Amino acid sequence: MLKYALKRLLLMFPALIGITLVSFAVINLAPGDPTDLVTSLNPQASQQARQRLREIYGLDKPIHVQYWNWLKNLSRLDLGRSFSPDRRLVKEKIFERLPVTLALNVASMAIILMISLPLGLWAATRAGGWFDRVSTVFVFICFAAPSFWLALLGMWLFGARLGWLPISGLTSLDFQTFGFWDKALDLAKHLVMPTIISSLGGLAGLSRYLRSNALEIIRQDYLNTARAKGLPERVVLWKHALRNALIPVITILGLSVPGLIGGSVIMESIYAIPGLGQLFYGAVMSRDYPVVMGGLVIGAVLTLIGNLLADLGYALVDPRVRDAAFR
Repeated sequence: MLKYALKRLLLMFPALIGITLVSFAVINLAPGDPTDLVTSLNPQASQQARQRLREIYGLDKPIHVQYWNWLKNLSRLDLGRSFSPDRRLVKEKIFERLPVTLALNVASMAIILMISLPLGLWAATRAGGWFDRVSTVFVFICFAAPSFWLALLGMWLFGARLGWLPISGLTSLDFQTFGFWDKALDLAKHLVMPTIISSLGGLAGLSRYLRSNALEIIRQDYLNTARAKGLPERVVLWKHALRNALIPVITILGLSVPGLIGGSVIMESIYAIPGLGQLFYGAVMSRDYPVVMGGLVIGAVLTLIGNLLADLGYALVDPRVRDAAFR
């Protein structure tokens, strides 16, 4: 397993360089210039001032020179400085908001897994029954309803009308005066609504994938053999059927890894949560190239890691894949 993982890790580096090369070229070929947003608000800004800004930002050099300089800085784990007026380091801006986004998306992913796995398996074992029909209607409603509409509906119902939960921000105004447990409770109240709403779409899709695959698995002869040997139905379903039904689910989970940092743009914007999704969206709108490239690099790394985890998951779940990997 270690040899297989190391082989896949080595293949990640050329893929990462190719992704960053294409991303850098596309960003720089897009219309507009970062200096336009700075100088357009100042009617007294001259052409010399714009040229000076381009020199400060390093935009006066050819694209291949800019990319080479950026790549050399990346090899030292330096993502550069933001083009925004504060000129802060990109990695500082990212790590400042990373815990919030990770907490939101990891909690959402945990809810999806805890509910979708038993829901999909139970629906498959009761195919055509009332539980299967009710769960099908529920998941299709969750899948079809726009997340921004559900977010606004939740704000109106649980925040404005019932007053149970806060509707925006990450903390209350008097957060600093709270004790430790009061701070934890306040953070939980602010995150519970966006976490639940952002998990509904993924819950619906994952449970349907698992149900569809489990319907074929539970009819296999080896499960009938396990039942004939006297194994309890719980063991047959959760140990034998679920393990083989997880193969397509592992693919979806691997592709969901990049969403841990960039998959909550809508929720963060609606609920005014200062996370990475909001940071990257603002960077795109302001043509802040270093921040945009920092987000793309992290997204590319997480995508490659997600593919690696999916392949390792295949090898753990399916012995045939494991044997083929070590030949």
